[in-house]
Amino acid sequence: MSEIKSYKDLLIWEKGIEIVALTYKIVSSFPKDELYALSSQIKRSSISIPSNIAEGYGRQSTQNYIQFIKIARGSLCELETQLLVAKKLDFIQDEKLFSELINQITEESKMINSFLNRLEKSKE
Repeated sequence: MSEIKSYKDLLIWEKGIEIVALTYKIVSSFPKDELYALSSQIKRSSISIPSNIAEGYGRQSTQNYIQFIKIARGSLCELETQLLVAKKLDFIQDEKLFSELINQITEESKMINSFLNRLEKSKE
């Protein structure tokens, strides 16, 4: 395994970026009257995931880093909930893309939880 020199070397950050890209694809087909409502909120929560991972890394304190990773995890849960609401409202038409995004969210959740466990143990 290579050395972590930047937040960009973190797999959870890379996966977060992938989730943002998929999210933008999925909301592109939402009704235009949702542009400043659910669509906007979904985009913000997706962007919050890798952004908080990067910001936490930049704080250079394990305790602060843990807090920002937890915020990223919260944003991930928020994103999943908003996507499920959008699906319920029939805003999401591409089943394959929706499944792929939900699978990515599930995988990211597991990765974040594992990363948090390692961070928590490192401060003991």
